[in-house]
Amino acid sequence: MGSSYEHPHEIGEQQVGAEVARTQELEQQLTDRQIERTRRDGAGLVGRDGLLGDLVKRVIEGALEAEMADHLGCERGERPSAGGNIRNGSSKKTVLTDVGPVELDIPRDRAGSFSPKIVPKHTRRLEGFDQAVVSLHAKGLTTGEIQAHLAEIYDVDVSRDLISRATEKVSEELDVWRMHPLDRVYAVIMIDAIVVKIRDGAVANRPVYVAVGINLEGERDVLGMWVGTGGEGAKTWMTWLTELKNRGVEDVLIACCDGLKGLPDSIAAIWPLADMQLCVVHMVRNSL
Repeated sequence: MGSSYEHPHEIGEQQVGAEVARTQELEQQLTDRQIERTRRDGAGLVGRDGLLGDLVKRVIEGALEAEMADHLGCERGERPSAGGNIRNGSSKKTVLTDVGPVELDIPRDRAGSFSPKIVPKHTRRLEGFDQAVVSLHAKGLTTGEIQAHLAEIYDVDVSRDLISRATEKVSEELDVWRMHPLDRVYAVIMIDAIVVKIRDGAVANRPVYVAVGINLEGERDVLGMWVGTGGEGAKTWMTWLTELKNRGVEDVLIACCDGLKGLPDSIAAIWPLADMQLCVVHMVRNSL
């Protein structure tokens, strides 16, 4: 009587392979149904009930479930250790994402000790939403215009207060960067001003003073940027160069600048031993 023998490990591998194939088939069916619903109902990609919103929801909830399993030490459906903490349903929470508002089912545990990292407690906006607000703010849009834009694109109603808090948060980080300490000596400091359009009530051309330093290792770094009120002037540069000295720059080997009248004297007053190097572009212009 013939019989075939299958090693237990081979049986286990076959079962795992079949389970993976079954999971992939179910995921494909789910995706196909989502696409068909989008085509049939005319649902959009982003915004409330958008296709991407559903996908983001499934990804985040999957990550939350993985976090809960790690927290409890057992997967869903498994029996926890004696006296161990257990799952206790879920709570609904709507968060703002780059594809619009997404309603999530946040898993809970009986002991109330679960603190998810993917969607921290009290969080209403996921990473990326603040950046979208700040990007629109940087383009000169007012809080009202940003509010209207988010309502149109993401189908989400965001208060002006929330927009202001997002931009103020970046302003605080900018203030920290503006006053960060600098190296004691720089091989080269290049200073110049560029004129850009800035909205301050009304759009106007304003000079932005920029100082770029090259340290003794040859690395470049933006040391400071300041918005002026009128045309470029040597006295204004004196103020900004004094700030650089107060932030730790004791000496500069070469100061590269344009031919602005009085600017070399301002540099010499701050760093007396610095050599002056006229910008090559300005040298060519003056030669013509």
